[in-house]
Amino acid sequence: MALYEHVFLARQDLAQAQVDTLAETATKIIEDNQGKVVKTETWGLRSLAYRIAKNRKAHYVMLEFDAPGEAVAELERQTQINEDVIRYMTIRVDGHENGPSVMMRKGERDRERRRDRDDRGERPRREETN
Repeated sequence: MALYEHVFLARQDLAQAQVDTLAETATKIIEDNQGKVVKTETWGLRSLAYRIAKNRKAHYVMLEFDAPGEAVAELERQTQINEDVIRYMTIRVDGHENGPSVMMRKGERDRERRRDRDDRGERPRREETN
């Protein structure tokens, strides 16, 4: 079996509970086809670079799993016909990351910087032009 990452974008008007249900459905599809989900991350509601199907934002979810090719084909088939999913991408990887993904670490790093700046009472500096 091979290692994969599957990221999908769900419509912005869905509740978080509905997004979690979509992730559980994807997990069930993988497990029903002799696969194993290693990690599920919800990246939250984020802005899109451009509008997709009248959506300016989307809920991002990533699954890391180990499964045969048939499981990936079935997962993509089911994802494609789901009206709540506006985009998806599945890629084969050599290995899974240990710990949180880069997207999760970036959010934590940004929160720490804001907290440090607020604790010192500083404001972001602007470059002066002459």
